[in-house]
Amino acid sequence: MAKIFIAIAAILAGIGVAAGAFASHALKDRITEKAIAIFETGVRYQMYHALALLAVGLLLLSLGSDSDGNPLFNVTGFAFIAGIAIFSGSLYALSLSGIKWLGAITPLGGVAFLIGWGCLAVAAFQLKS
Repeated sequence: MAKIFIAIAAILAGIGVAAGAFASHALKDRITEKAIAIFETGVRYQMYHALALLAVGLLLLSLGSDSDGNPLFNVTGFAFIAGIAIFSGSLYALSLSGIKWLGAITPLGGVAFLIGWGCLAVAAFQLKS
């Protein structure tokens, strides 16, 4: 899973950079300032969690067989991916479409982020020193 998480992290971070540039240049005259702020919140959380996913992948590589027995590391990675898709994706869709009910989906992505961070904390405490 380490290689997969690292690759996905790189892709998501690259998309985050492109989305940030898109917001700064292509959207600034097309949507409201509030919508741009919402879009940029999605970009910011996408980048934070792409970097966190990268760290999980690198951690899995460095731990080697120590991490194989603990599925919480994999749950962490998948929770971060789901969080990016749901949290950031819903904010992108909300800001571009103006459909307000999309904002109701965003907290589900936040829950996925919290699950990821919680699983990472538990997995870290379970590591053998």
